[in-house]
Amino acid sequence: MVQSHFKGVIPALVTPFRDGEVDEKAFVALVERQIVGGVHGLVPVGTTGETSTLSHEEHRRVVELCVKTTAGRVPVIAGAGSNSTDEAIELARHAKTVGADACLVVTPYYNRPSQEGMYQHYKAINDAVELPIFVYNVPGRTGVDISNETLERLAKLPNIVGIKDATGDLTRISFQRLMCGPEWVMLSGDDPTALGYMAHGGHGVISVTANVAPDACSAFMNACMQGEWEKGLYWQDRLVRLHKALFLDSSPAPTKFAMAQLGLCTEDVRLPITACAEGVRPAILEAMREAGLR
Repeated sequence: MVQSHFKGVIPALVTPFRDGEVDEKAFVALVERQIVGGVHGLVPVGTTGETSTLSHEEHRRVVELCVKTTAGRVPVIAGAGSNSTDEAIELARHAKTVGADACLVVTPYYNRPSQEGMYQHYKAINDAVELPIFVYNVPGRTGVDISNETLERLAKLPNIVGIKDATGDLTRISFQRLMCGPEWVMLSGDDPTALGYMAHGGHGVISVTANVAPDACSAFMNACMQGEWEKGLYWQDRLVRLHKALFLDSSPAPTKFAMAQLGLCTEDVRLPITACAEGVRPAILEAMREAGLR
């Protein structure tokens, strides 16, 4: 396994709101709860952090708060994605300036660039900012799927260090590991298939569920990293319904509903995301009970 401090369970943090504003007090408390729960890193302002409806000022502030609160206890991988290359460079530069350990850059959405376009997008960020960069591949949201062949090219660049793979496609992992080399860091972006991802040679998961259950998700990933697959399967069975329940409505509305039940933040989300539908709330509560949270 590659020796990297980017490994284990790394929560994709929600951004809590109150009365239409970022709830900084709740966010700081969430970061502390995650670290106490044993997570191995943090991702502020990713998709789960509703980055698409944060202002640039709010985005930068959340990254700064995360870095300051974390105080070097775990790595911070700051969201810095955009479908504008110049904007992604700006966000990555800010992440470096405030002390983030790496940045997470989603494939350009809506534009639907070619493989060459995606390569040049990441190369431009690589050339502009000396900071470890993770490619984030989530075709279901972006409309594009970066190929292993393009990742193989990117892996040769000095600042492109790995991937968050939210495809749920377990067949590509072994090929990617062989093509990109032993230093390539592979992080799952799909909680339900993270067990299989680890068995294929992955190094961790950028997790939505860890927002709700950091202790259990940390125990699960520790088991996987230690090759204790029977213990990992135990945690998988305990958490899998929660993994699925948190996507029964548009994310992160179900996650914020679950967190509100634990008194961690309000349910508030920003349009066009709306509050978690009443019809799915019982299933989320039942999944929380199965995970030992209620």
